[in-house]
Amino acid sequence: MIDRKSLPIVEDKLTNFSAVGLLGPRQIGKTTLAQAISAKRPCIYLDLENHQDLAKLDDPVSYLESHNDKLIILDEIHRKPELFMALRGLIDKGRHTGRRNGQFLILGSASIDLLKQSSESLAGRIAYVEMSPVTATEISSVHSNIDALWLRGGFPDSLLSPSDGISMEWRQAFIKTYLERDVPQFGPRIPAETLRRLWTMLAHSQATLLNAAKLAGSLGVSGQTVVRYVDLLTDLLLVRRLSPWHGNIKKRLVKSPKVYLRDTGVLHALLNINSLEALLGHPVAGASWEGFAIENLLSFLPAGCEAYFYRTARGAEIDLVIRHVDGRTIAIEVKRSSAPKLERGFHEACKDIKPTHRFVVYNGQEKFPMKDNVYAINLAALMVELVDS
Repeated sequence: MIDRKSLPIVEDKLTNFSAVGLLGPRQIGKTTLAQAISAKRPCIYLDLENHQDLAKLDDPVSYLESHNDKLIILDEIHRKPELFMALRGLIDKGRHTGRRNGQFLILGSASIDLLKQSSESLAGRIAYVEMSPVTATEISSVHSNIDALWLRGGFPDSLLSPSDGISMEWRQAFIKTYLERDVPQFGPRIPAETLRRLWTMLAHSQATLLNAAKLAGSLGVSGQTVVRYVDLLTDLLLVRRLSPWHGNIKKRLVKSPKVYLRDTGVLHALLNINSLEALLGHPVAGASWEGFAIENLLSFLPAGCEAYFYRTARGAEIDLVIRHVDGRTIAIEVKRSSAPKLERGFHEACKDIKPTHRFVVYNGQEKFPMKDNVYAINLAALMVELVDS
């Protein structure tokens, strides 16, 4: 069992909001977390992909009102979006009768933007928590080697598989299920083979600027179609678009976002990389490690922080720039090496944006200073520093 950082966050939100939305890709551990919460209080769990549970909600108001003394967990809420209006009425009624918080826990396999029904119907009544794949700070109880997390990714069933081969089989099945069953639920009908080719192209292009025209030419579709497909993968929390820095700097900054597959296990499965040895010898290794580090760091950011990359036309570049809610501007470069060296472009970029803190994430344990006020630090330690100012 992995102790997930989302658990205390969700429990805290339930004490302060009538409804909490727990969002994350399928199989990320949302149901397991909900079961851990339900073990501590009276609870009703409904899986809306189960026809028997769905039938109970033919008259949702009557059924849910009959259990208004319990926490009601609704899994895969996108299956019955009309529920949101019913939940709004029940929450408002509960407020008038003295019951305000901890009424509903809603689990969804998509982003807030995709679940627009809830953001519109439950505005002011719901708090959201995004559940990420297992992170570097969460694996100490099950793995001492971070390379296992990097190779297999953070989906629990993949990470905890008894072998790399079984882990790969799980991820291949996960990809197939998403393409053939899950994606059609959320968007217009997209040919599974076309979307798989795009997903694989994005894997080959990990950590590079999004070039919709180039991808469109390879797929035989329009650039607008590629953008729409990438939007959908982003909404499903499978792809991350990292925006370019847009500060008030008199430099020619790139305008396209960088694109990452959020889980490196899925990335490696799409590229048929089935072992650490194969990964270390693959051309994508550096980009994969960059995405792995950035995804872990962003998963730990407090609410309200902003994240960007910085790149100019002349080659000044920073992998990750964070505007922290506490006022810090943090420049982060990612290196797989155990003896990191920084290029001139990083130092030039720091002159442009003048960060208050500068780090290079490297594959070692000791934190040590480098020139120009840069500190080398390992990934897990920097994740903690992002929380503790």
